[in-house]
Order: sequence, then structure tokens, then C-alpha cells
Amino acid sequence: MKIEKLFRRTRFGIFAIFGVIVFSTSALCVYTVNTQLSAEYEINSRNIAKTVADSSVDILLNRDMATLQSLVDQFIEIQGIRYIYITSETGEYLAHTFVPGIPEAILESDHRSTEPVEREIPGMGNFVEVGSPILAGVAGTVHVGMDLDVVALKIQRAIGQQIFLVAGILVFGVLAAIWLVNLAARPLGELLAYAVDLARDKDEDAVSDREILARDDEAGHLARLFLYVALNGPKPESLKAAPLA
Repeated sequence: MKIEKLFRRTRFGIFAIFGVIVFSTSALCVYTVNTQLSAEYEINSRNIAKTVADSSVDILLNRDMATLQSLVDQFIEIQGIRYIYITSETGEYLAHTFVPGIPEAILESDHRSTEPVEREIPGMGNFVEVGSPILAGVAGTVHVGMDLDVVALKIQRAIGQQIFLVAGILVFGVLAAIWLVNLAARPLGELLAYAVDLARDKDEDAVSDREILARDDEAGHLARLFLYVALNGPKPESLKAAPLA
């Protein structure tokens, strides 16, 4: 149908606009959620490391290693925290949560570093490790490992909810756009059908009683103009070119 061809580019443009909106919104959601959740987990890990460091000062002064190990074990139950270990100023491991022993990747690392570092531990996974000094590093350092797999799962769930919402808006918007385009195309279809009937039959009684003539919009105005031209316009014979002298 010619009316559908007329609005083909309009529909394609609407689909393209909605596609760009969904793609850009989804990309922004992925970036925002990933950045914020990762930063939030890193801040929480730093706070935990600082809490352990502050709580272990008196314990280290009293050399109560059993209480220090108990303190470390309490924080390992927090979701996202996979391991914690405490080293002395000389690099001695005072307490840790590794079972059965400390991995080689941890033993080879710099025990004095407190900067965030990503590390892969065979058999355990991928982690981001943060540290906090005890008494400015004089009494040692607390290290906390954050499980990246848990963080990634949280991010995927949050992003999935956002994408589901955006996809629902996309589907609803496209269906609404199709309905609105069809709503606009219907009067044009009636006008086209009326023009065809008007060209076939110029009897005023046959073509003047149509619903489209009662419309108070552009389609109605055009239909009344077609009717006027068909009934009052020049005869086909008068449209012939005059013979040359």
C-alpha cells in the first residue's frame, strides 16, 4: 500500500532513534553501575582493613596471636571479602585466613604496600587487594582481598535489572510509535480511496456523502478540495492543447 511506503522512513527513523536511546542508556548504566559498585566495594574493603588495623594495635602489643586470629576470622564472613592477612613490619605473617596455607602469589607480594592491586590466585580466583598500615606501618600492615567474582555478579544483577527496564521501554515505545503512525496514516488511506472513487465516478450524490468530507483536519480539507475540483473544474476537452497556427 502506498501509504505504508510514505511512512516507511518515518518508522525506520523512530526505530533508529529508540535504538540509539536504548544503546546509549544501556552503555551509561553499565559504566555507572560498574564504576559505583566497584568503588563501593573497594571503599568497604579499605574501611574493613582500617578497622582491623585499629583493633589489632593492643592485641599486637600484648602479642596475643589467638585473639588476633579470632579478630581476622570475624571479618571474613562479610560478603565480598575473601581473605585477610596481617604482616609485621618485618614481613612475618601474624594471622591469615588462607586454608591450608598462604598462596605463593601472596608470599611473593610486597607486604608493606597498601595500594589497591589486582591479583590472580590459582585455585581461588581473581581479587582486588587493599591494605591499611598499623601505627603508620611501624607495627605492620593489614591486607584485605575482595573477590572480583562476587562483585561482578552483583554488577551483572544490577545491570540486568536496568537493561530489562530499558528494553521494556523500547518495546512499549516502538509499539506506541507504530500505533501512532498507523493512526496518522488512516486518514490518508481514506483520502486516497476517496480520490480514486472520485476519479471513477463524478456523480455528486455518489461522492458527496462520505465521512472523510466531515473531518475537520487536513485530510478533510483535501477531500473537499478534490470534490470541488472534480465537480467544478474544467472539462477534460478544455485541457487539450490548442492547435498551432
